[in-house]
Amino acid sequence: MKVRRVFDIIALALTAYFAVRGLVRPEGNGQILPYAAVALYIALTFAALYITPRADAGRAARAGSGLPRWAAYLVLLGCALLPLLVSRYTPPEQQTASHATWYLGAVGAVLTIMCARHRPVPAWIGIGILALESSLAIGLVPALASGLMGSAVWVAVAQLLMVFTDRAYRDTSRLAALQQATSAWQASQAVRRQERRRRIQYALAVAGPVLSRVIAAEGALTDEERVQARLAEGRLRDELRGARLLDDDVREAINAARLRGATVTVFDEGGLDDIEAGDLDAVRHELAETLRETDAARIIIRTAPDPRVAVTIVGRSAGGEGLTEEDDLQLWREVPRPGVE
Repeated sequence: MKVRRVFDIIALALTAYFAVRGLVRPEGNGQILPYAAVALYIALTFAALYITPRADAGRAARAGSGLPRWAAYLVLLGCALLPLLVSRYTPPEQQTASHATWYLGAVGAVLTIMCARHRPVPAWIGIGILALESSLAIGLVPALASGLMGSAVWVAVAQLLMVFTDRAYRDTSRLAALQQATSAWQASQAVRRQERRRRIQYALAVAGPVLSRVIAAEGALTDEERVQARLAEGRLRDELRGARLLDDDVREAINAARLRGATVTVFDEGGLDDIEAGDLDAVRHELAETLRETDAARIIIRTAPDPRVAVTIVGRSAGGEGLTEEDDLQLWREVPRPGVE
């Protein structure tokens, strides 16, 4: 059984109990005011229980979603009128009788519902008004003994339960978010491991025959076999370090650059992880076109951490390894990230 349903059953049971107390009177039910008072009490209870906001997405999952502010103060006004109505039709000598003090518990029950529905301030204002009106009608001590103390305790317990429930709800939501983030991270790691295995298998399929030939010939290779071995080595490095930079078009362009004698170095440091597949294809296409157009002897391809740049392509002439004067810059190309103007 849901918590809200249990909450409703308890509230309706108390409503029936206090309604019977309000109607059972020693002089009979000839007056209309007792019926009006009980009807007002029932209306207040149903308003406090079932009026909901038009949009309550933040608390819809919890039992007893928030009572609208306007409804809370409307119920508070009715709770302030109920003791006055009961005192009006009750004779002075019967003001402390059980059938005359039923409003103390009844109003307390309504205010408890209000507090449980995240309106503690109007609930405590209602307790203050109830204490003032009952003290003026029968005195503070008789009022405390007849149900005022119990009403205040109910509201206090409801507020404590509301605080603890809200804290548990926040902790549960935070735990669910952490679990969701952990599951997403584990899934991404599994995808990356699968991608790395696929690339390694591809690289071994390309380089395996050449490596087998090197081992079988004990390094005594022909010039053509040496070229194939150098290309296979480059492909193996690309597959291990290139990650998302490579597709068939890019591989073909890199292979063509190496066949003409260029040194191509590929680094993927994760700068493309958040780019969608369609946009990534466009980045790869531009990379392949750039490689076909350049005649640089040394080409460095690197994913960029810059939020505006996806890939940086640097091409240099056949100079020294460092950035010396003779190591002239021939190519500098930044492929922008998709969607960046």
